[in-house]
Amino acid sequence: MVDYIAIISAELGIPLWILISVIIWEGVWKLIAMWKAAKNNSAVWFILLAIINTVGILPILYIFGFSKMGKKVKTRKISKRKR
Repeated sequence: MVDYIAIISAELGIPLWILISVIIWEGVWKLIAMWKAAKNNSAVWFILLAIINTVGILPILYIFGFSKMGKKVKTRKISKRKR
């Protein structure tokens, strides 16, 4: 596997350590975003995140923006005490 990545790295002219770092970066953000999408029952976002590779841009947008849209804000009801 590393030999295959090394060949791709050489073809693209990118140092191997940068390519591996980008792969790990994408994987971590993708897993976090997919976990949040599954938790929020967002099947469309889950599928999009699984298919599209954007070097972490789409997962970051989902985590910090779109995952919070549509959530109802939880409010506490204050009960009136009898005096």
